[in-house]
Parts: sequence; structure tokens; C-alpha cells
Amino acid sequence: MIGKALKKYNLPDKPGVYFFKRGKDILYVGKATSLADRARSYFSADLDLARGPGIKQMVELADDLAFIETDSVLEALILEAAQIKKHRPKYNVKEKDDKSFNFVVITKEEWPRVLLVRGKQLMEDEELASKIKYQFGPFPYGTELREAMKIIRRILPYRDKCEPGAGRPCFNAQIGLCPGVCSGAVTAEEYGQTIKNLKRLFEGKKKDLIKDLEKQMKVLARDQKFEQAGELKRKIFALNHIQDVALIKYRGRESMTGLFRIEAYDIAHLSGQNTVGVMAVVVDGEVDKSSYRKFTIRGVTTKKDKIPVFTGMTQPGVPINDTANLKEVLSRRFNHNEWPLPALIVLDGGKAQLNAARKILTALEIAVPCVAVVKDEFHRAREIIGSSGPYCHPRGNRESSSSGLDIKELISAREREIILANSEAHRFAVHFHRQKRHIVI
Repeated sequence: MIGKALKKYNLPDKPGVYFFKRGKDILYVGKATSLADRARSYFSADLDLARGPGIKQMVELADDLAFIETDSVLEALILEAAQIKKHRPKYNVKEKDDKSFNFVVITKEEWPRVLLVRGKQLMEDEELASKIKYQFGPFPYGTELREAMKIIRRILPYRDKCEPGAGRPCFNAQIGLCPGVCSGAVTAEEYGQTIKNLKRLFEGKKKDLIKDLEKQMKVLARDQKFEQAGELKRKIFALNHIQDVALIKYRGRESMTGLFRIEAYDIAHLSGQNTVGVMAVVVDGEVDKSSYRKFTIRGVTTKKDKIPVFTGMTQPGVPINDTANLKEVLSRRFNHNEWPLPALIVLDGGKAQLNAARKILTALEIAVPCVAVVKDEFHRAREIIGSSGPYCHPRGNRESSSSGLDIKELISAREREIILANSEAHRFAVHFHRQKRHIVI
């Protein structure tokens, strides 16, 4: 077993990409802020809680471990996507279908755009698909990819929305994130070079990109174009010293075991219209907005695996059914095996919501305790109630958290965090619902 011989792999405390293998087959590809810490986390007693049964099965099957060290978390993110695309590992693909992945695309227009798109868009939008020249991914984590693109865009500004030749700089051009294709500040040839540089970066060829930029810088300096040479020098320095603190923080919170993660859920609608659900996350008493998720209620979910069939009542003239909508949100959330499992689930409502959650979790054989926050007529928390009927927790046969408390003790110990999570879920749900109704906030 790999866990017993982990030291022999000599994994560094550096960013990189790791590979779980069985023989020559690659089962899973992942990335890490610290390869050493990340590898150890797979052999924790709480693995099934932290990562889910699919990843636990993968670790049990694996008989070898390999890794590639990178200079930054950003490069690890890019390399991870390239390796997933190349090898299509069973347990990466199993966790999410192609529609759920994220991609970076570059269009084949005269002034190419750089866009973030979901796999679903690529499959369903034929017009968009016909305009794509380069496609990079899949990237498993959308929030993290957006953070990465902020870093990349500061180094290599690109066009995404602005109109070429508009005559005045767009907002992104004013803050240095667009090279100025809108205002005529850059030629087509110069912008084409930026696109080539981006392509190399997303192909994982940072070293080749830096060598090419150094050659260009020397030519510009020789021709006494010192301002342009200085700009390239700044880009080279930025690529060699990528500041990806935001990525380190994001991955660190998601990958560490031992943190007490609370997930709170709420449903919002107006007389059954524009119904949405949300998930808010509190980790060790602090909100983790990078882990928040939105769900547009579809109304009907077909039977899949062990998830029961249900119908959400969200159409005009049909009675509202918040418990059915909650079941839909929970079933879709727990289809994401790549998201860490919570130590506690917080619901907005009462016994009906608790019973709905228990039905989904029991069907999925997921052992996570639940509580519901009951509100008064002013929508203030009146009491917190625990779920009825025991869950078979790995560390005992009673309803408990990962710290071994029973449900009443858990509510007492975590009351402030429960109220915070519930409040955040309500705020987030109302905000998302208003967006759906096109209300300016």
C-alpha cells in the first residue's frame, strides 16, 4: 500500500501535480500547494469524509505515486488541466462529466478573445464552438480558474468583451487588463504575439515562453527601443515570480483535513417563480465564499444511482414545494465527489426540511449530521433542531460530528457558526434570486 511507503517517494513541500497509478494506468491527477502535505492527506482516517467514497476507492486501488514539481500553484493548475486532457484518468472523469468542467478558449477572430466557458456551453452553443481556435482544459475548479485568470491577465493583458476600434479604451484597458485593442493602442501584430504567449503558457511551456521573451527583449534593447524592452523585462520578472497567494489560500482551505466545514442550504423564489437554491460554507467559524455554490432549480430529477425521483413544484399554477427543491439541491451537490464533505449540514426550515435531507443522505449512504434553523415571524432564528434517527457515522453509531459530539452537544458547541452559516445562505439565496429576476441591487 502506498500510504505505508509514502516516505520513499520523497515528495517536496512545493507546488506541483501528482498522479495516482495502478501499474501503468493513471487513475487520478491532482495538483497541490504542497505535494508532501497533499499526498499525506489521502491516507487520513477521515478520507471518506473529506473527499468522498470515490476517491477512497481510488486510493485503495493505486499501487504507485508520481509527481511533477512546478514553480507556482498557478503552473500546477495549468499542468493539471493538460494532464487530465492527455490521460483522461478514470477517477477525474468519474467525478464530473464534460459539461461540468471549465475551459479556457481563444477565438479565431481577427482580434481573438480569451474566454472562460463551461463544457455545457461548448457542447450546446454551436456558434461559439465554430469560433474557437484554441481550447485548454478541462479545469475541475471554476472558482480557482477565475482566480488564476486574474493573475495571468495582469501579466499578459487580453481582450474578452471590448469592441476593436471603438475609439476609446474600455474599462479593462483603463486598469491595464486589456492591451487596448478597443482604443487602437496596440497593433494586430503585437496583439497576435500576446495570443501566442498565452497559448504557450496554457500548454505548460512557461520556460520556453520566458526564453522567447528574453530574445525579444535583447532585440528591442539593441534597437534602442528601451521602453518596449522594459515592458518585456517586467513580464519576464512577473512570470518568474508569480504571485498566486489567492490560489494558495483557496486550495489550502479546500484540501486540508481536520477543518470543521459547515454547509448551509436555502431556497428562494417569488410565488414559485425564478426558484433557486444555494450552498454557503463556513470553515472553522469563518465564511469561505470561494466555496459558495448556486443552483437553478430544474424542477424534475430523474432516478440516478440511489437518488430518489422527485419533482420540484416551480411552475405557474402549481403548489410550491420547498422540500422537493431542497432534495434537488442536495442530490446535485452530492453528485460532486470532488467537493469536500461537510462535518455538518444546516438547513433553513424545520422537521420537513430535516426529513428531506435525511432521505437524500440515507439514499446516498452519506453520514453527515443535519440541523435546521427555525425562524420566528420576523425571520430571526428562534431555535435549532437536530435531525431525527441516527446516521451511521464512521466513528460511532449515534448522530455525531467528526469531533464525536452527539447532536445536542454539537448544536451547543457550534451555535454561533450554525447561525452564521444560515444567515449567509439566506443572504446569498435572496441575492441570486434577485439576479434571476433581473433586479438591480
